[in-house]
Amino acid sequence: MDKMVNNTKRSPIVVVVGHVDHGKTTLLDYIRKANVADREAGGITQSVGAYEIWHTSTQTNADPTLKDEYGVNKNADLRGEKITFIDTPGHEAFSKMRVRGTAIADIAILVVAADESVKPQTKEAIKILQESKTPFIVAITKIDRPGADIEKVKNDLTIENVLLEGFGGNISYQKISGKTGEGIDELLDLVLLIAEVEELKYDPEANASGVILESEKDNKRGNTVSLILKDGYLKTGTAIFTESAKGKIKILENFLGERVKSLIPSSPAVVIGFESLPKTGEEFVSGDLSKEDIKKMSSKDICMEDKEECKPEAGKCVVKILLKADMTGSLEVLSDLIHKVPKKEKYDLKIIDEKVGGITDGDIKTAIATKAIILGFNVKANKAAENLAKDNKVKIITSEIIYELTKAIEDYFKCLGSQDISGELDILAVFSKKADKQTIGGKVIEGQIKNNANIEIQKDLKTIGKGKIVNLQENKVDVVSVGEEKECGLLVVSDVEIEPGYHLIIR
Repeated sequence: MDKMVNNTKRSPIVVVVGHVDHGKTTLLDYIRKANVADREAGGITQSVGAYEIWHTSTQTNADPTLKDEYGVNKNADLRGEKITFIDTPGHEAFSKMRVRGTAIADIAILVVAADESVKPQTKEAIKILQESKTPFIVAITKIDRPGADIEKVKNDLTIENVLLEGFGGNISYQKISGKTGEGIDELLDLVLLIAEVEELKYDPEANASGVILESEKDNKRGNTVSLILKDGYLKTGTAIFTESAKGKIKILENFLGERVKSLIPSSPAVVIGFESLPKTGEEFVSGDLSKEDIKKMSSKDICMEDKEECKPEAGKCVVKILLKADMTGSLEVLSDLIHKVPKKEKYDLKIIDEKVGGITDGDIKTAIATKAIILGFNVKANKAAENLAKDNKVKIITSEIIYELTKAIEDYFKCLGSQDISGELDILAVFSKKADKQTIGGKVIEGQIKNNANIEIQKDLKTIGKGKIVNLQENKVDVVSVGEEKECGLLVVSDVEIEPGYHLIIR
């Protein structure tokens, strides 16, 4: 059998956002009921938090029971095309991924009610979509309500810099009714059109990767984790990791709760086999994994930088930056602000070059040679530059707001400082105090806490003293170390009187 070609087309993952009571849930309910068989509709959202539909503009007589080894309908080309919806509007994982600079969804539907127009949560959703650069469509809902004013909606969106087609922009919109279904087929057509333009792809030979939606401890089934797959094949029997948890996939279920051997992107799934519960919004990776594979999980997070980017010079670790901006005046302001970014004691910052214009492959080559980060104000990278940066893991941070660029570098320095920490513990309780010895209880929130380790005691993120762990217990049993997310008891020697709410740091 011939080797599969990489960059296979995948279906879009869609989230619906907007102001409360503007019709998000009604829209999702109509789409689900119209496109998922009655026997499948009940309880889906309880178990996964996402579901798949098939959409086509023509009726077919395809047999929906014919499936291949991955659970994919063999008549998919007859039934139409698949779309995955994140079921809960404003899903927590979507929020988490915004913070990390990565959208869980490929496309968003911004819902605006025709009788109320743009409201505070509409503005918040617009800001999020624009900052995350998530492609979106506007769905104007409740068009049959008294007081519906579609022209007002268009004007109000223009004020928020959402320029619709016919109103000076290229953002598509559709008038719909979640009750009657009017316009919903056309809305789904627009989703597939944007997906085609975005050229969503996956690599069948890559390790499976995606995003954690939810996780819970089931009394009967154990740790039960819902996720969305974005690349590679997800298979039973393979290792699976996030930043905070690991395990082996013992049971894999599709969004209908059916056991399957494998799933393809962009499938929602339930996985049973994690040793501990991963956090909502974390990225996962699964397959035949090396240590390097696991390390790459969070390569999109600025905090997880490659240490080679920070070379020691004159006794300090130097972060190198290449600046690009749209105009000389902007470049001058940006340079001045970046030089004023507060730095930590062991770290320094060096601007290696400043240029006006878009980010080119030449800039990427300079960044590769110097291990620099590229900051761009009001500019974009061309396609060649994007591809070269991706292949060589060069960080490019762009924004139309200068403050966001300076904030990104501030956060970068904070993360560099936190790299020295090998373990951190939240103090939950103090059980006894005798002279300089204190018995305390806590939870490990980062790394590992080890017996006989020297510690720093922090209050409100400030070091107030030092000490040493002379005994460490987990479940009242002496241990050498305790891992992340686990609780433990400690006997600590220190002159500082420890209180609940303090932190212990091991470097």
